[in-house]
Amino acid sequence: MKKFRRIGVLTSGGDAPGMNAAVRAVVRTSLTNGIEVYGIMEGYKGLIDNNLKLLAKPGDVSNIINVSGTILYTERCDEFATPEGMAKALKTCEENQIDGVIAIGGDGTFRGATDLASHGIPTIGVPGTIDNDIAATDTTIGFDSAMTIDMEMIDSLRATSESHARCAVIEVMGRHAGDIALNVAISIGAFAVAVPEISFDEDKLIADMIEARKNGKRSFIIVVSEGLPGYGEKLTKTINEKAGITTRFINPAHIQRGRIPSFADRILATEMGEYAVSQLLEGNSDIVICKVDDKLCTVDIHKALMVDKMLKGKLTDEQIANIPAEDKAWMVERCNTINAKKKALYELTYKVR
Repeated sequence: MKKFRRIGVLTSGGDAPGMNAAVRAVVRTSLTNGIEVYGIMEGYKGLIDNNLKLLAKPGDVSNIINVSGTILYTERCDEFATPEGMAKALKTCEENQIDGVIAIGGDGTFRGATDLASHGIPTIGVPGTIDNDIAATDTTIGFDSAMTIDMEMIDSLRATSESHARCAVIEVMGRHAGDIALNVAISIGAFAVAVPEISFDEDKLIADMIEARKNGKRSFIIVVSEGLPGYGEKLTKTINEKAGITTRFINPAHIQRGRIPSFADRILATEMGEYAVSQLLEGNSDIVICKVDDKLCTVDIHKALMVDKMLKGKLTDEQIANIPAEDKAWMVERCNTINAKKKALYELTYKVR
């Protein structure tokens, strides 16, 4: 078991319900193992500014497991990507005797983590993002909570839509991924869902809506992913004009981040936070904590970032050719699994509407 005097924990990128539960698990697991913890305030900016908070006893993280947002705050920090910024961050680690860092966030957070690791600071990434767009893991901290608040809000819209015989087009978050939209669409019984990963037949939607209205259907709920910028507004106008059905566009935006963490996110965050500390103690670094097929595991952080790019079609042919055969096979299989799951969710929405 590797010896640590003190580690740092930070949250970076967009806040996600459950981040505090992960911080709590990191702190309490560390203290149990005789390790002091510094909360690094405002993400990597806190390392540059030497803005730290000592979390020296279990009570310092009491009553936060049910709190949304992040008590450590978060900030996107471009300076951290510069040599000057990294030098400041390393100086902060040295002056405060920080032997390792656990970074909670999304892919941008992981890129920062691997930069730290390359300079000799053992670092582990924990996936905290409502978007569920970390391809190496089946689920991320905050994803379930975001879906739950969307489901609750759309349930509230249904009564008004039914009363007025209207259609509601709701844009949900998820960045470039359609995971939230696909799952929420099923949970609220949407008439249709539009996501960036799957082509959408607008003409068929209009025809189906007209036919359903003839057969007595009064209201319609359509879920659109924010990964299709501006499409929700466009579709709203199209339905008004072509289907003759009064349609309203609703964008709950950042309200979707603010729900108290769901049961699932509290459990996941606690599991991942504890596991991250155990991996540090085993001497591991430059990895991401993942949950695949309901089991915790680790993935090399470079592979995790690379499979993300492969899934999003951001790798060049040259980059793909340079990937070791074993890693490439795993990445292709992972992408195929994710895409198949999304297709199945999409199809299920239409099978049961």
